[in-house]
Amino acid sequence: MARISHQQESNKSSNPTTKYLEWKSNDKSFSYYDKSKGENVKVELPFKFVFLQHYHTVKGWSDASGSGIYSNEVYFIGSEPMSVKSYKGGVIAEGLYKDIKPSITNAGGKYHRSVYVMLEDGSLANISFKGAVVREWSNFIENFSKDCDVKWVEVNSAIEQKKGSVKYTTPDFKLGSSISKADSVKADKVAGEFQEYISSYLKKDEVVETDPVEIDF
Repeated sequence: MARISHQQESNKSSNPTTKYLEWKSNDKSFSYYDKSKGENVKVELPFKFVFLQHYHTVKGWSDASGSGIYSNEVYFIGSEPMSVKSYKGGVIAEGLYKDIKPSITNAGGKYHRSVYVMLEDGSLANISFKGAVVREWSNFIENFSKDCDVKWVEVNSAIEQKKGSVKYTTPDFKLGSSISKADSVKADKVAGEFQEYISSYLKKDEVVETDPVEIDF
């Protein structure tokens, strides 16, 4: 389950997300860029959060334009179109992910899972997962879909992984204790604020997912 609906309303609001985190394999920790400090800040384990909702998106680096790659976020990747761009080069590809995937890959883009969460301090954060971390998250959310928004999601350690000669780590997602009534109220408030924002740019018409889409981890 999720606290944020994928069926969008028409309200408009500014983005209330306070941090954008990602997993750092070598450091076995999360990290985010602090604009006020002008540097990346490491978030050591243990780390826990309340799951709110997740989406599909594309990120990466374009050598051709010498700039980052980004896209809009979609809930139904098999039926909602994506617009993939680089900051300096403009549009790379537009359409359903399965149709434009070769163009995305050739340009330097990669599939990411965009997960919105409430942190322990009650703030809204985004965690961006890519590669093998997407698989770990997908397996976790599938196994605990009924409890993941009423209990804390914890990452207390990293899993050592290996593919061929390449060694890497992924977060070890675990289901923690139940959320207190006070934290549940905070999560509902944060989810409501984000709902207003996400409704302002996601597709307003109700969309139904069609065929499953193969994702490279």
